[in-house]
Amino acid sequence: MIRYRIRTIAALSVILFFSISLRAQEKEGFRDVRDALAASAKLQGKSGPKSLNWIDGGNRYSYITTSDSSHREEIRSFNPATGNDRLIFDAEGVTFPDTTTPFTYRSFQWAHDSRHILFETNFRKIYRKSGESDYYVYSLADKSLKPAAMNARTAELSPDGSMVGYERGGNMFVYDFASKSESQLTDDATKEIFNGHFDWVYEEEFGEPQAWNWSPDSRYIAYWHFDESPVPIIQITNYEGLHNKWVRIPIPQVGDPNPIVKVGVLDVRTHKNIWLEPGLTGDYYIPRLYWTSEPNTLAMMTLNRAQDDMKLFFFNVRTGEHRLVMEEKSRTWVSIFNFYTNVSNMIFFPQGIHQFFWVSDTSGYYQIYRYDYDGKLVDRVTHGDWDVIKVVGINPQKKTIYYTSAQASPLQVQLYSIRFDGTHEERLSEVPGYHHFDMSPNCKYYVDSYSNVHLPTQVELWGTDGKMVKKLDANRAVDAYLATHEYSPKELFSFVTSDSVRLDCSMIKPFNFDSTKKYPVVFTIYGGPESHSVYNSFETSGWDEWLAQNGYIVVDVNNRGSADYGRAFMKIVYEKLGYWESHDFVATARYLATLPYVDANEMAIMGTSYGGYSTIYTMLTHPGVFKVGMANSPVTDWRLYDDIYTERYMGLLDQNEEGYIKSDCMTYADSLEGNLLLVHSDMDDNVHPINTMQLLTALTNAGKDVSLRIFPPGAHGAVYNEASRVLLYSVYTQYLNLYLKGNCTGLNLNR
Repeated sequence: MIRYRIRTIAALSVILFFSISLRAQEKEGFRDVRDALAASAKLQGKSGPKSLNWIDGGNRYSYITTSDSSHREEIRSFNPATGNDRLIFDAEGVTFPDTTTPFTYRSFQWAHDSRHILFETNFRKIYRKSGESDYYVYSLADKSLKPAAMNARTAELSPDGSMVGYERGGNMFVYDFASKSESQLTDDATKEIFNGHFDWVYEEEFGEPQAWNWSPDSRYIAYWHFDESPVPIIQITNYEGLHNKWVRIPIPQVGDPNPIVKVGVLDVRTHKNIWLEPGLTGDYYIPRLYWTSEPNTLAMMTLNRAQDDMKLFFFNVRTGEHRLVMEEKSRTWVSIFNFYTNVSNMIFFPQGIHQFFWVSDTSGYYQIYRYDYDGKLVDRVTHGDWDVIKVVGINPQKKTIYYTSAQASPLQVQLYSIRFDGTHEERLSEVPGYHHFDMSPNCKYYVDSYSNVHLPTQVELWGTDGKMVKKLDANRAVDAYLATHEYSPKELFSFVTSDSVRLDCSMIKPFNFDSTKKYPVVFTIYGGPESHSVYNSFETSGWDEWLAQNGYIVVDVNNRGSADYGRAFMKIVYEKLGYWESHDFVATARYLATLPYVDANEMAIMGTSYGGYSTIYTMLTHPGVFKVGMANSPVTDWRLYDDIYTERYMGLLDQNEEGYIKSDCMTYADSLEGNLLLVHSDMDDNVHPINTMQLLTALTNAGKDVSLRIFPPGAHGAVYNEASRVLLYSVYTQYLNLYLKGNCTGLNLNR
């Protein structure tokens, strides 16, 4: 049985005060699009301590703040048990070693001893998430700053703090602080062969930033080795200069050859390398590696190319011997992480015990299962017709797991604890809404950042004993902003579709809403599989508020395919992307059309990336429902997108060719009705502009006219600086006003 802790009624008082203050004197509206976009930061407020890092095993945390006296950025630490807050690092007077150049940094990481900090500086971008940096180590004891790794993509201090490992130029290195010497551990890197960093598609679609891991005893480094010579090349340019400069990136599309990947383990003492071969045949992925509690033992996760068969192997890194520990198969896909819900892993290996935990949807909902190191199921830890969302902490000493789930509602994220054997389930967070938790490694404390539709973000430090340690931020600045500015809160609603499925939605009504009037509607959607758009959370989008202030009702939908509603709801989209998403957007539009204040003839739909695909596919397969569509960076044919993402949800091309054709926007080009705006950047390496260009050809051949905005520079999402961002949203505003209201005669950046 779940026990609910009773918390203070202060949060309810804030809600009541907020609702009363909203009805106060006349408020100030946005002056223009620029003002509206800038409002997002003001509405978001602070989400918690900046750059929070738990140290001393979780007994303290460090954070970045700006000094009230010096107005400089500094690193401080806070001890929840004592309340002690002290300065750790101030860059005043610190220079790069052997220079007079003031020291600056991009990010930092702590050594496990909590006495050294590794700073990342001088970042040089390569592509979306990758780049090269210089790394310096700082000693708290003698306040010294020393170079550790130059021109490295990634660097990390060894667990014992004696070395720093890093990847540079496709090879692995270590630097030993005692001997002040660098050792090169691999030497086979070429343009197409590299170690210790991911290729484009692994980095993008498996969500890991670093392609190597220290062993807990600092003896070994496990790393990925890539040969991307078989992978086809895409080329993109921004057309600058007198001669085009083409950027060439190997990216496999559906059905293309993948990079050849294997895993090696380096002994940093002897420099011996052992390749870990799972003995699989055919095309497969190695998306995750985990060090276990068993000495010298590495867990390797593999996925077949269709991603419906996950295998877990244990390897002896001294001998290379391995054994299959667990296998899970699915009729759709096996999830190993979820980018959209901030879930990095679905499997966990707590140090100190010879057991692991696996979050699986085999029951129909994601639940936690406990296994021993022989792969035998020990317990099903959680039970229920609701999804576990994320494991946020595991305490082996207390045999307790801390996790978030949709148990209260798919529109909420709440924190729970449970014993390894499935007993003593307890809800720890109480205020209704969307919570984000940052838990200490020892599971003694957590920072809870939460909000709901009536309550701006609140940040609190709690102990897992049920006591609040400190209110970190009430975001009074957001309250002050709301007291003087027009704001329309998000409203949650649901309805049942014609095929008896309940959909959760949100609505933002125009400021000073009049129920006797009829308003045009704008759907701002995404819709992709495993995503989740609508929560019971405070609305912080300046763009949505701008639309509301311009007289539009703004709507979003948790369509089928969304996470946190169980396997049947999410995985129904398998092998037929676009079909159920568009069905649910149209069902929502038809439901809204029954409301007396909705103008059923004046509806628009817009989105970016998958939202761009959803926009176009819905416009083409359900002509006449939406009068306007605006699609930014859209996929238009899934055969043109990268293979890992697409084949996960669409299956392999030779087994589902008909499904690919039915999900292809070009298949329905002659069905377009209404007004469609397409936006793309020529430098988009994620959704290549070939998608928009092929759609344009298909529409032209069908005699269908559309509007087009190309941003030669930029990236995914098209915009590349503040001016381009303001211009794009001004174009959006103009397009809506012209085709839904018919009152815009030219581009005007002002309201």
